[in-house]
Amino acid sequence: MVNLTSGQWGTLYNVFSFGLISMLACTVYTLVSQSRVLPKYRNALVLSSMVTFIAAYHYYRIFNSFAESSQDGGVMIGTSQGAFNEAYRYVDWILTVPLLLVEVIAVLALAKAAASSLISRLVPASAAMIALGYPGEIATDNGTKILWGVLSTLPFLYILYVLFVELGKSLERQPEGVAATVGRLRLLLIATWGVYPISYLLPIIQETTAENAASSFVGRQIGYTIADVLAKCVFGLTIYKIAKLKSAAEGMKEDH
Repeated sequence: MVNLTSGQWGTLYNVFSFGLISMLACTVYTLVSQSRVLPKYRNALVLSSMVTFIAAYHYYRIFNSFAESSQDGGVMIGTSQGAFNEAYRYVDWILTVPLLLVEVIAVLALAKAAASSLISRLVPASAAMIALGYPGEIATDNGTKILWGVLSTLPFLYILYVLFVELGKSLERQPEGVAATVGRLRLLLIATWGVYPISYLLPIIQETTAENAASSFVGRQIGYTIADVLAKCVFGLTIYKIAKLKSAAEGMKEDH
């Protein structure tokens, strides 16, 4: 049981609510924006909508789990029945992180062989990254957390290599402005994904006391949620911007 102050409990309640409504709003926006891009780029927007819809569902589950695990100002954590279920995040990530990477490839409309090659490498690596992180998330000792954290970092580094080296080769053939936007998109991915390991490491960094247990739990959930909103909503809106730029470069006129 982690004892939270009323301020900490209220903060998390509002943060989870913010995550939920952000995902829902972004889902609606990307769905209604389909007609503003050429048909060949609409798959990327569909993928973006799927990502935020899946995330919205899991934030609904996280929100309910938080409320149900709260007792007398504390929150029960762990893997027992009635405890706050951290697995919802990992189920969300193992579905949405591969889709995020496929979004980038879809909006660039690469040659079929190049796209298939990138997908066949990025999707398994992203799934491995998430799967290897979960045992460390639920571990109670720091040694186990660090071990699984290091193992999870290996596919993450491979993903960065593919995104910056392999994907970079295709950007020279993109319309003006698109390469720069994709470059910012990759930096956004690194910046937001960098928040996850920091949040993951909070229980290790802070000294183990009852007070620090509460603050590390709160900090971890806030960090994960902010990173999710940036990595899914802001990422999805950037994908939409790229689709519009490419559509305009290929002669599509914007309705006024």
